[in-house]
Amino acid sequence: MAVVAFYGEIRIIFEKKLQMITVPEVDALIKQTVQLNQTEEVSFENCLGRVLAEAITADRDFPPFNRVMMDGIAIRYTDWQAGLSSFKVQGMLPAGAPAVTLQESGHCIEVMTGAVCPNHADTIIKYEHINIAQGVATVEKGHHVTAYQHVHPQGSDRKKGDVLLYPGKKITAAEMGVLATVGKAKLKVYKRCKVAIVATGDELVEITQQPQPHQIRKSNVYNLQAHLHAKGYQSNIYHIVDNKAKLHKQLEKIVQQHEVVVLSGGVSKGKLDFVPEILTSLGVEKQFHFVKQRPGKPFWFGTYHRGVVFALPGNPNSSFVGLNRYVLPYLYRTEGLEPAPIYAKLAAPFSFTPDLTYFLQVTLHYNTEGCLMATPLPGHGSGDLANLVDADGFVELPRGRNDFKKGEVFKCLPYRM
Repeated sequence: MAVVAFYGEIRIIFEKKLQMITVPEVDALIKQTVQLNQTEEVSFENCLGRVLAEAITADRDFPPFNRVMMDGIAIRYTDWQAGLSSFKVQGMLPAGAPAVTLQESGHCIEVMTGAVCPNHADTIIKYEHINIAQGVATVEKGHHVTAYQHVHPQGSDRKKGDVLLYPGKKITAAEMGVLATVGKAKLKVYKRCKVAIVATGDELVEITQQPQPHQIRKSNVYNLQAHLHAKGYQSNIYHIVDNKAKLHKQLEKIVQQHEVVVLSGGVSKGKLDFVPEILTSLGVEKQFHFVKQRPGKPFWFGTYHRGVVFALPGNPNSSFVGLNRYVLPYLYRTEGLEPAPIYAKLAAPFSFTPDLTYFLQVTLHYNTEGCLMATPLPGHGSGDLANLVDADGFVELPRGRNDFKKGEVFKCLPYRM
């Protein structure tokens, strides 16, 4: 017990020296730095995935006329009530044609789905229940007809002037349909941050090069860029070697040209980890450095007049966790979107000893009850890039406990859904 207590005290002293903070504290600090982006006008063709910065209203009633819902004949319901079951065909009205008027009692008009219901007609009988011969449509015996059947009344969905989409709504395929319907050729959306992804390190070479035994190909930046692109965010990639002067010169330019800078590597306590020092010299104010989490403990975050810097560890899993857990929520909030938490249930028990928030790699599937299930796939540490391919996401296991039972529910960061 004395030995355990001794090492426990050492851990506390070490954490205090590093000024480590907790994941909830990180969330609060980052959230405080978020500023809603300005707006810009984009064309309808370029608005998919963007976030609305204006209300979209109906420019006319939905539907704009009494709309025929089935192919068939249009009649007066009063004729049916009077006992008529055969109707002289006055003509035919396709969708897209101007409205016509049903001239006389006892007559009908053939109508197609989407057409304007004829004036003085109010009821549609489907072709399946009628027989047309020698210009007369006869309803089959025993068929039940109700007033206004198969007619979609004008304005029954929305009235002219009703708000259809509110600011802060992300534009998906459904919203595109509404925008097209009301003729929004241009619309206001929130601007997106200019994002830079920066890799540091002498050991990195291009993917087209054959690495020396002491080198590796760049992968983190492409991993991060691809994931951002899949979420709708464009980014610029940079690589800076471990040279203090070159780091300072290039980071100065990158910080000036971007609102969000994501660094991968150079933020630990190594002798060549110059990033925190250089960022401070460039006017980036440190908000925290080192977080009680795994992977991704040496995580540095700072703010400057133009935006923020997420300086993440260089290990692949650490960078990918940081992007999903912190960078993407920040980007969403700059456009007025509040990320909705996703939860998953552990499909198997798991144990983790250090007093840290642990982002456990998992495979994900839905069971027959519709519950998202997470099966642990811990891999071989934060440098296990290949394990990202086998896994589907991360489950966030809170600090303060060691054992996590099968069936318990935790926050989930899926990256394949």
